[in-house]
Amino acid sequence: KLHVRQQQEMAQGSLFSRGVICDYIFAKDKIFAYLNLDDSELMVYEKLYGVLEEQVPQPDLVVYLQARDEILMERIRRRLRDYEREISEKYVAELNRAYNYFFFHDNRPPLLVIDTSEIDFVQSREDLEELFRQINSMQRGVQYYVPLGSSKGPGWVRS
Repeated sequence: KLHVRQQQEMAQGSLFSRGVICDYIFAKDKIFAYLNLDDSELMVYEKLYGVLEEQVPQPDLVVYLQARDEILMERIRRRLRDYEREISEKYVAELNRAYNYFFFHDNRPPLLVIDTSEIDFVQSREDLEELFRQINSMQRGVQYYVPLGSSKGPGWVRS
């Protein structure tokens, strides 16, 4: 409910605003629904989703920060958040596969996919600046950025 309200507020934003950056898109909510709801709950969810989807603005750019399962688990553990302590490796692997499926089958570009397995933009200013360069240079369609690591230099794959 909160995400829908936030999306609606963004749609009504000022014509003079420079833009909005958020860590959420409405469409990815389905990933969690299909992983966590039973069949009867999914039926209700699908009905609500169909109604609400029409009211949600589409993003100008989606950036998908992708990583291998073991990297994701390491990052989750490092954050030391109480509500994440019980997350299993199996659930993270399942969620990662669901995200990959979603982003590689969602046909709503522009989409920039960045493999963050070999970089750490939280700890490395250089990696963060490179991430911003890739976002700022994004054009149309779908683009994949596969960094070879901070010391090895970046690599591009465009589609």
